[in-house]
Formats: sequence, structure tokens, C-alpha cells
Amino acid sequence: MPTDDDLYDLINDLDRQSYKAYKQIQGRYSFPGFVLLIDYVQGDPFASPSRLRVQVPQVSQQGKAIAGFPPELYQNRSRNIALCDYLTRQFEQVANDLRGKRGSGKSGLIAIASPGQEVLERTSVLVSDERVEARFVVGLPAQGRSILGRQAAELLCDDIADLVEKALFYRNLNARAIKRHVETVEDSDWLRQQLTAQNLVAFVPNGAILPRESGVSDKPLGANAGDNVKGVKDLKDSVVPFQSPKSLEVSFNRPNAGSVPRMG
Repeated sequence: MPTDDDLYDLINDLDRQSYKAYKQIQGRYSFPGFVLLIDYVQGDPFASPSRLRVQVPQVSQQGKAIAGFPPELYQNRSRNIALCDYLTRQFEQVANDLRGKRGSGKSGLIAIASPGQEVLERTSVLVSDERVEARFVVGLPAQGRSILGRQAAELLCDDIADLVEKALFYRNLNARAIKRHVETVEDSDWLRQQLTAQNLVAFVPNGAILPRESGVSDKPLGANAGDNVKGVKDLKDSVVPFQSPKSLEVSFNRPNAGSVPRMG
């Protein structure tokens, strides 16, 4: 399998050639710690961006941790979806930090499916006992319709390697935040499964902030409020958390976070 050095040399050789010459880089490349797959190469800098994947083994052939995610974080469907969701968000955050304008059109773009507040089953990141795989798009750099070889080599060989290390290696992530995310999603799924047995259609936990910042925001009202000017009371202090009437209050003992009262 060609290596990252082979890809680097190939891209530099394409410098200033017609953009369609990028088609030559399609294929698989072995990087230290992961494999880069260039599945589709865009035909124009203004067209839909190129589609790439990275595959990171959980452990090396010598048994050394690479991605290294503990199996308990993805041991069931609920936890697997939660971990993939967390890694998608982490990947997007790091990609946004790395992304820079590198020419015409979509040049320099690095993007993955952007999740909202919902935790859903997606194919942007897949986790198994064997590997972690992330699927994303990249805008290959060009000036007009001429290849920018040096910028493309930096993007594919340096930035993506940095992105993989920061977003898909367990040792470089916040283990406590991952555990909390996975357990919260697992508890949420478990609670939804209790609705039918309890003859309920929904529930709202005590302490929930129900109003949103605006009609186009998922964030709770006051989430980004700072100190208001002219002595006006801080918006966060003026938001009233939800409190269930005692007559409608029910309690569930969640698998991870224990009991919490709520209206059902």
C-alpha cells in the first residue's frame, strides 16, 4: 500500500497541473497509525468536495493502543451511537480549527456531517472492536482550476494526520466527558423504553429549562447570557426552571445516573 510520503510526493508533482489531474490521488494510503482512503475526487474546485475516510485500528498488530477506545464505551447499541456522536462532534470541532482558505471555491474545506442537539445513529463515524472510521469531505486546493500542490500536500498529509490524532485517539480526548456523554445517552434511551410500561407519552425532568434562546436555536434560554448592562438582572437568573406538580410527578431509577423526579 502506498504511504503518506508517496501521497505527498504525488501531490507535489501535480502542482500547477489541471484540476482534473487530482483524480490520480484516488486510493488508499498508509499513514502512521491509520489508513487514509480517498474514495472520490471532485472534478472542479467549485463542485461537491472530495469524499475521504480514515480508518484507525483500535490496537496495532503488536497490541499497542492506537485509537484505543475501551469496549465498555460502545458495548451496546445505545452506547455505540453515543460514542460515534461524540466523536463526530469532536472531529467537527477540530476540523473547524484546522480549516483554512487555500484557494478558489471550496479549497481547504474539511467537513463532517454536522449534528444538532439530537443524538442520532449516523454513518459519519463508525466504531467497532477492530477500528474507528470517520467519513468526511475535503476541498482540494486550487487557484482557479490549477492544482495548488504544496497546499494540498499540507492539507492531506499534515492537517488530516493532526485531525485524526486530536479527534480519534482516545488518549488525547477527555475521558470523563466521553463517559458522561455515553451514559447520558444510554440513560435517555432507557427512559424512553419505560414510557409504554408506565402508560406515559412523555416526561419532563425537574430543573429543565424549557424555553429556547430563539426560534432558530436549540440552546436553552440564557445559555449564553452574560452580565447585562445598566444593572439589568442577568437573564440566566430570570429563567424559571421547570418544576412538576406533585400530583403528576413520577420517578425513574436510571442505569447510570440514578433516580430523578419528573413529570410524566
